[in-house]
Amino acid sequence: MTDLPYRSFSSYLSETFGYRVQKISLDAGLGCPNRIHGKGCIYCNDRGSGTGAWRQGIGLKEQIKNQIEAMTRRYKAKAFIAYFQSFTNTYAPVERLKKIYDVILDFPEIEGLSIGTRPDCIDAEKLSLIETYSDKRSVWVEYGLQSANDATLKRINRGHDTACFIDAVRLTSNYNVRTCAHVIIGLPGEGMKDYIHTARLVASLGVDDIKIHLLYVTRSTPMETMYLQGDYTPIKMDAYVEAVGVFLSYLPKDMVIQRITGDPHPQELVTPLWAIEKKKVMTAIVDHMNHNHIYQGKNCRENL
Repeated sequence: MTDLPYRSFSSYLSETFGYRVQKISLDAGLGCPNRIHGKGCIYCNDRGSGTGAWRQGIGLKEQIKNQIEAMTRRYKAKAFIAYFQSFTNTYAPVERLKKIYDVILDFPEIEGLSIGTRPDCIDAEKLSLIETYSDKRSVWVEYGLQSANDATLKRINRGHDTACFIDAVRLTSNYNVRTCAHVIIGLPGEGMKDYIHTARLVASLGVDDIKIHLLYVTRSTPMETMYLQGDYTPIKMDAYVEAVGVFLSYLPKDMVIQRITGDPHPQELVTPLWAIEKKKVMTAIVDHMNHNHIYQGKNCRENL
């Protein structure tokens, strides 16, 4: 995949740092208000898209050391981005968040900080804290939007609306912090019109980066029950490949594409089984876009 029709995260990192930089996923033991005070998103299990390391009694410093060693061996990486991934990583008082984020200061190899959270769990005080790490590091806040369709957000029990996401992105733009939006393709009831609508919204807000996820069904979730009862049919690979291509075409050409598919734990996956073949899916997306002369920004309003 040398001729990429989109601006990849790896190319951005190479341009920014000049050497191999690898993300390491961390579990800080924080929760999610949507699970604590409600039933949570219908696709989310009790790992919260994370590693589950905290439950296993593995502290943050040990997580970092283990992953730095593994990534150095595997990829010869020289630098790392600490990605607080599990659940909602701004869902705590600022004093506690500072103690959590400060752990990275003991590791000079960590040159980036990325914080995954919800748009309803951010405020000026927390962003002010996060910005303090930008003096010597690249810093991101990653917001889960999933869809710009409020009916879909209600259907998946997301717990916030599109306006909440818009407010979070606009607030973050006042700080020296990059924003990354998470969206999902294949949500119940959605089709191409919804994907285009979501892409256009993200493009209009000046978001810096985006992660496009495939909706896959994992065990012990409401989505599994829906699937087993015949109330949800997973998106087929060909349809997903086409949808990603169209989605990317509506994004600004300078937006960084951090992800274009999902990455399920094989032991947790219920369906679709093709989701496990990540490399195959990514290659199919690139081949489809190149063959059909689709590229990032092609249909973006700034280029029309």
